[in-house]
Amino acid sequence: MEIGIRGKVVLITGASRGIGAACAATLAQAGAAVAVNYLNSGDQAQRLVREIAAAGGQAMDVQADVRDPNAVERMAAGVIARFGRIDVLVNNANINFPIKPFIDLSWADIEDKITGELRALYNCSQAVLRDMLPRKAGKLIFVSSTLSRYPGYGFAAHAAAKAAMDGIARVMATELGPLGITVNTVGPGLTDTDATAGQPAAMKEQVAAMTPLRRIGQPQDVARVVAFLASPMADYLTGQYIPVCGGAFMN
Repeated sequence: MEIGIRGKVVLITGASRGIGAACAATLAQAGAAVAVNYLNSGDQAQRLVREIAAAGGQAMDVQADVRDPNAVERMAAGVIARFGRIDVLVNNANINFPIKPFIDLSWADIEDKITGELRALYNCSQAVLRDMLPRKAGKLIFVSSTLSRYPGYGFAAHAAAKAAMDGIARVMATELGPLGITVNTVGPGLTDTDATAGQPAAMKEQVAAMTPLRRIGQPQDVARVVAFLASPMADYLTGQYIPVCGGAFMN
């Protein structure tokens, strides 16, 4: 698949499984060198790297808690040491959160999710921008959620954190555009991943029935949009929020 990113270097956080792994495989297939970040799933990350290499691609695994600025700095330095630079950041790492009604949430539940989400975005963006800005070239792609804009029962902490991501992305796009950096956000709808494996089957069927394409998302659906944003085809696109949900959320 030739989309103009052959030779580009892409750092993907939370890439050992789910949407992140699909992004890594898709971008590697398109010719990019990919850095597969993980926190605890080292075996899965290493397996993915081996699969990419077996298919003729370039990949490395790199462990880091994206909420830890020192770990992120080491991660970025390692990627640059291996591949020479970082052209694209896909900020995807999942920050866990409780699914329960607002009245049952503690302040710590909300604070941990918002702080974790923004700390990850901040740490990773700061680290890669130090490499991108001198070259006046780079792309930041943030994986948000349709739940940041469309309410879901029990998802208050998640919605608040992802809405904050959506907001800061627009400001960053405004500030970084004149410096050659684009910033865009992808908002997946309900997607079939490990993170949603515990959701009731009846709920997934209901969401699919309400979706024009009559199914919930697959990680590859999101990965293809991420690949588009990472490619030169999206060079004149910045500050955008792109819902990837089969038409269930139209704005």
